[in-house]
Amino acid sequence: MSTIGIIGAGAIGSAFAKALARKGLEAIIANSRGPDSLKDLARDLGSSITPGTREQAAAQDIVLVAVNWSKLPAALSGLPDFGGRIVIDANNPIEAPLFKPAELHGRTSSEVFADLVPGARVVKAFNHLPAHLISDDPQAEGGRRVLFFAGDDAHAKSAVSGLIEHIGFFGIDLGLLEGGGGLAQIPGGSLSVLNLVKFG
Repeated sequence: MSTIGIIGAGAIGSAFAKALARKGLEAIIANSRGPDSLKDLARDLGSSITPGTREQAAAQDIVLVAVNWSKLPAALSGLPDFGGRIVIDANNPIEAPLFKPAELHGRTSSEVFADLVPGARVVKAFNHLPAHLISDDPQAEGGRRVLFFAGDDAHAKSAVSGLIEHIGFFGIDLGLLEGGGGLAQIPGGSLSVLNLVKFG
């Protein structure tokens, strides 16, 4: 199984960590304030989630990034080239308290994000649902909750799809980052905040 890192311990990062912990999957979680600030969260999540530095989280095989949009450049600056490793873009170009869409100059948020993670194979995922639907039991409604994903690298998408399935969700491939990533992007994506359940 691939090693997993999480950069960002807010709502989405913590929800993803909880989903991993529920299946006993190990991950290193990091934030801007350092490992000591995450001890209580890690204790609540369980022994499989370890607080670490940003660099430790970024060094894993699969790295999920979930940070406020305006803070992404600072959160990712100075990290080494990702060298073909997989980075999950769980971000949206909007944030509290104003919820005003960021100016993307005609690009999708994942295209902008990809520029911040040189060498990464970027997959958009875990961004289109409220955090509690990621941390809650994905089979609570009698089927499997759907998670969309998109990316330009088939092998990276296959790995993320496998992870989605492993933690109990049903993954749907939306295609390439430019088109598929835009469909699930908040705001404006036609599939954003759409809570679907796959039965059978």
